[in-house]
Amino acid sequence: MTAEIETASRPHTGYRHEAFLYRGDDDFLAGTVPFVRDGVAAGQPVMVAVIAARGDRLREALGSDAEQVHFVDMSELGRNPARIIPAWRAFVDGHQASGQPVRGIGEPIWAGRRAAEIVECQLHEALLNMALDPDTPLWLRCPYDVDALDGLVRTEAERSHPVLVENRAYIGSTVYGGAHHAAQAFDRDLPEPAGPTDDTVFDNISLGFVRDIVRAHARVAQLTLERTEALALAVHELATNSVQHGGGVGRLRVWHQTDALVCQVGDHGRVVDPLVGRRTPGLSQERGRGVWLANQLCDLVQFRSSEKGTTVRVSTWL
Repeated sequence: MTAEIETASRPHTGYRHEAFLYRGDDDFLAGTVPFVRDGVAAGQPVMVAVIAARGDRLREALGSDAEQVHFVDMSELGRNPARIIPAWRAFVDGHQASGQPVRGIGEPIWAGRRAAEIVECQLHEALLNMALDPDTPLWLRCPYDVDALDGLVRTEAERSHPVLVENRAYIGSTVYGGAHHAAQAFDRDLPEPAGPTDDTVFDNISLGFVRDIVRAHARVAQLTLERTEALALAVHELATNSVQHGGGVGRLRVWHQTDALVCQVGDHGRVVDPLVGRRTPGLSQERGRGVWLANQLCDLVQFRSSEKGTTVRVSTWL
């Protein structure tokens, strides 16, 4: 079904998650400027999370209306895509008391992102369909530059968005997968490392050696002391989770890639909530804090769980 594109300023009462498929800068502005201006005119808070260059163009096109918009550099916020959902939740929660609908533009995928980052952005987009209640008054438009991105990226966007916006028209996605698609992505195995790995089995007694192993590899990779300690803390927290919730025993694998030092913690436990680590933990919350901390400390965290067990892979870019 196709319908004329809607940017009207009438209030929206529920959650709307749509993929905006555009071609080049002019098309990007044609699909974002009216969307933002209508929100501003209606008094709706608007957050725009795109890379800096696109944000600058949108600011210029909006003129004085840009002063009413909260701009975020997605290359910083979305460096680890697992941080994006908490940012949208915080934006919505910050305006919840007023009861006013809010709008957002979020572009997690752009040309030049690493393949592993794109995979995590695609999981993020799928999880966005589960992260917010359907009654949440957020209208979220996710731009995709289809001329600059691989065609498979578009295909995946169609699976993770119920509505597509293209050529100034709305199109219902015929392949939208909803929560089932998100669950499948969370269950999917990560690719095996291409080269040799340093493997260590640990338990509660040997847990303390995990930090030493990570530090030794970080020295070889010539990471700074600050990044080394952040990585060692994150991996230790994940290993502690394995001991406490994954059957008492875990496996640490470490390997070096051309552009990254990669550490992976696996165990035989299963996590059924794919949003673990993407919700800000409460002070009294025990479970999920380790994954949350890893997401704050590391460049990329890939979390998967299925009947075969749980795997958390942490990449530090070199």
